[in-house]
Amino acid sequence: MHQSSYKNMTAFRERYLAGRERESLVIADLGSYDVNGSYRPLFGETAWRYLGLDVSPGPNVDIALKDPYRWPELGSDSADVVISGQALEHIEYFWLTMLEISRILKPGGLCCLVAPSGGPEHRFPVDCWRFYRDGMAALAAWSGFEILEAFTTDTTSACDDDSSLWRDSVVIARQPAKSLARRWRDWRRRQALKMAGQRAPAADPAGKRGPSGV
Repeated sequence: MHQSSYKNMTAFRERYLAGRERESLVIADLGSYDVNGSYRPLFGETAWRYLGLDVSPGPNVDIALKDPYRWPELGSDSADVVISGQALEHIEYFWLTMLEISRILKPGGLCCLVAPSGGPEHRFPVDCWRFYRDGMAALAAWSGFEILEAFTTDTTSACDDDSSLWRDSVVIARQPAKSLARRWRDWRRRQALKMAGQRAPAADPAGKRGPSGV
């Protein structure tokens, strides 16, 4: 896992989850397969339950998803927090995955997504996309979230590794409590799946690398 990604997730944890250490939070990490590090240490409070999600079983994977676009393994409104780093660029139909993130997140729940806006191609097994802050915000809004922050990391950010070349984009968003917004999300999900022929071709959202792989 490159340092800027870990720094961005650390900042999210410190800003948005500080003071909630005694709450029973379920924290789902999409693309959690541990190649060279994971976010798990950031969310190790005794009262918290960290769930590593990936389509491939392996280190740091608690639930192996059979389909990157539909997750029957997880109930609706079952997670308090959803995090993901360095996974979206490897998901062919990332907007479908985003709707599943919205489905499992409880009303008032938070998500933090980190994805590169730059850097070389790194297929694992595919490398499909790059994201800017406006794209991250648009994706979250389209999925029914309230945007709290969206930004792209400054290329001059100090890190000991080559993190600056990825120029991470970050979106932090909240699941609205209003039923109208959630009905809109569910309608979006049904329509997106219909347009994709009810099932998009299977792809590995993390390519066995999860948040750790660049």
